[in-house]
Amino acid sequence: MIKQLCRKMFRKSLWVYHANSGGCNGCDIEVLNVLTPYYDAERFGIKLVGSPRHADVMLCQGPAMRPTAAALRRAYEAMPEPKLVFAIGSCACGGGIWHDSYNVLGPVEKVIPVNYYIPGCPPRPEAILYGVALALGLVEKKMCPVTLQQRRLPIPRYHPESLVGTGIEIVYKDAEKV
Repeated sequence: MIKQLCRKMFRKSLWVYHANSGGCNGCDIEVLNVLTPYYDAERFGIKLVGSPRHADVMLCQGPAMRPTAAALRRAYEAMPEPKLVFAIGSCACGGGIWHDSYNVLGPVEKVIPVNYYIPGCPPRPEAILYGVALALGLVEKKMCPVTLQQRRLPIPRYHPESLVGTGIEIVYKDAEKV
C-alpha cells in the first residue's frame, strides 16, 4: 500500500528534510554526500529543504534521545500529509552502540512512525540512494540468492577410542578404572 501511495503521490520529486536526533554525524555526512553533484540525487527529483513544512520526506539519523525527542516529534507533525520517514543508519534503526545508554530512548520509531529503514554504520551513499529509489518505485528490489552448503572438516572428528594403540597418550582416564 505504501509503495502504491509513493508512486502516486511522489511521481516527480521528493523534498527531504534532514533531521539528526543525536548521533555521531557519520550518517549526516553520507546523506549530505548523496546530495552533492557526484551522486546527483536531483536526477531523481530529490531536493533538500530547510524546513519540515516544505518537506515530503524526513531523513532521520541518530537514536531517539530524551533531549531531542520532543523537537523531532514537532518537526514530524509540521510536515504536510502525505509524509514518509526514513531511518538512516544503525542508530536510527535500532539504537546503535548507544542503545543501552541512560539518555537514549532507542530507535527513532519510538518517537515517530518510520516507513523505511536503511541500515549501516554509516550506510554508503549508494545504499541511501537505492533505498529512496526503491521506496519511490524507480528501481526493482534486488535480492541475493542464498545457497546453503554443509562444510566438510579437513580432519575426521575426534574419537578417543580411535587413538588407542597409535602411540598417542590419552591424558584422561575413567573414574572407574582408577
